[in-house]
Amino acid sequence: MEAKRRRKKTAAAPDPGRRESVRLPDSRELWLRPVHPADAGPIAGAFDLLSEDEIRRRYLHPLKALAPVYLAQLVSPEPGRSYVVVAAEPLPPGEALVGAVARVDLDPGTESAEFAILVSHFLAGQGLGKRLMRRVVEWAQAQGLRRLWGDVLEDNTAMLALAQAIGFRREHVPGSGGQVRVTLDLGPAALKSRS
Repeated sequence: MEAKRRRKKTAAAPDPGRRESVRLPDSRELWLRPVHPADAGPIAGAFDLLSEDEIRRRYLHPLKALAPVYLAQLVSPEPGRSYVVVAAEPLPPGEALVGAVARVDLDPGTESAEFAILVSHFLAGQGLGKRLMRRVVEWAQAQGLRRLWGDVLEDNTAMLALAQAIGFRREHVPGSGGQVRVTLDLGPAALKSRS
């Protein structure tokens, strides 16, 4: 309860609900936009196209399919507690192929949130991870959070490099089987030092 009272929403924060048109270096156009319930089918279909390694790096263990309950939560995030942004074809939700997803979930009773990002190999190396991370950070700042964190496998060098470039600090998670926790401080002093 005390953490909730201390959190103040930032008045001038960018609208995380906006749709942003992005032209990739390879000339493809995508929309970065909030997830929509109609994206469930395209996200499930895109999951089937992921390699075992992509799935393991994102979910930290092998998965054969997205559980229906998880998929329903992913496409219907609870406002103020979760935020999900997708990189999709410039078509209406439900029709657009989804090639990347970023999710952030508030840790109840704290001033922290956990994030996760998945960019399919079809879109890797195009700068989408950085753009998605920017949207996740904007949402966390708009919620008045002080920390953003995520668990990353040690061999996920692309995600670890992105986190380091943005200013996340790393620490090994004892007994986790090769996981690294990356944490970004969002408090006023931390943000000022990165400006």
